Amino acid sequence: RAARDGLAAAAAARRETETQLEYTFIRAPFDAVVLTKNADVGDIITPLGAAANAKASVVTIADMGSLLVETDVSESSVGRVKPGAPCEIALDALPDERFVGRVHIIVPTADRSKASVMVKVAFDVLDTRVLPEMSARVAFLERAPSADERRPRPTVPATAVRGEGDARSVFVVRDGRALRTPVRTGMPLGDAVELLSGPA
Repeated sequence: RAARDGLAAAAAARRETETQLEYTFIRAPFDAVVLTKNADVGDIITPLGAAANAKASVVTIADMGSLLVETDVSESSVGRVKPGAPCEIALDALPDERFVGRVHIIVPTADRSKASVMVKVAFDVLDTRVLPEMSARVAFLERAPSADERRPRPTVPATAVRGEGDARSVFVVRDGRALRTPVRTGMPLGDAVELLSGPA
């Protein structure tokens, strides 16, 4: 009996040791990429950083397949934003690219200090160049743009175009001299105008 009791105690001690060993493994709840490593070998890790010399986390991870753009919309305009509505996303890091997106969720609370509501926008197709914490701007659209509307168009500031009708022109600087160059203009695009023909 003493031998059996000793065996049972040894088995219990082994299970306890295996449990303690299990605590040393860190497992993510989803497939992710490590963004930052917050702790080093020898650091103490405790929930919520309860101890003064303890870290609350080991790494920061992100699911790169579910990145969203968070943008603030003024309270006066948020009524025109609808879940699922099409959007166009522009990233400061990729100024020549425009990404198609849609309204994912309108956060059901307002920021009183900014008089705005947070809206989260999802990418329709996520580009691998899009990274967490990048700066972005979002244009909320009434309808999804057609392929022709998404085609890049050469433009110049509307104030740079001189003349009327077929006699329109812009000044182009070549070798330190301003040369009048005839152009053919298209549709206005904000403060700019489309160039159908003219300088590159």
